[in-house]
Amino acid sequence: MYYGNIKKSDIANGTGVRVTLFVSGCTHHCKGCFNEETWDFNYGQPFTRETEDMIISYLKPDYVTGLTVLGGEPMEYVNQQALLPFLKRVKETYPDKSIWVYTGYLFEEDVLGRMAAKWTFTREILELIDVLVDGPFVEEEKDISLVFRGSANQRIIDVAASLKEGRTVLHQLPD
Repeated sequence: MYYGNIKKSDIANGTGVRVTLFVSGCTHHCKGCFNEETWDFNYGQPFTRETEDMIISYLKPDYVTGLTVLGGEPMEYVNQQALLPFLKRVKETYPDKSIWVYTGYLFEEDVLGRMAAKWTFTREILELIDVLVDGPFVEEEKDISLVFRGSANQRIIDVAASLKEGRTVLHQLPD
């Protein structure tokens, strides 16, 4: 897996101060995408153990709330395979820090319905994620007033509650 960028201190992609990892590779090619260069699976730098170590160190301060993974597309097959051991490491090292993932795929249809049925690691990843922001960016539904989303069709999903209840449960943002 390759990555395009790492932000040490980000407040735009999830609650609190977060470390963000922008993975490379995306097949959605949404019109108006803010990060087109990450469509290329070989864009940026290789994601190595040293990269993981750096992100783990960025997550250490108490003021950092958690990790956000976006892209590109974290839920692409090759990216899931590379992310699973890393996300396990993050949860083991910082069990109280949240993990947010952004995907252009739909939670019920694509992630649970298709991916989790085919690939065992998809379910494992879902069990590590606290919040999933799903749905492709739709330029015609772009709304800059939305919190943590680019277009009105996207949802902020509480993954643990959704898996437990067997239905999609939206994440409740703090006031």
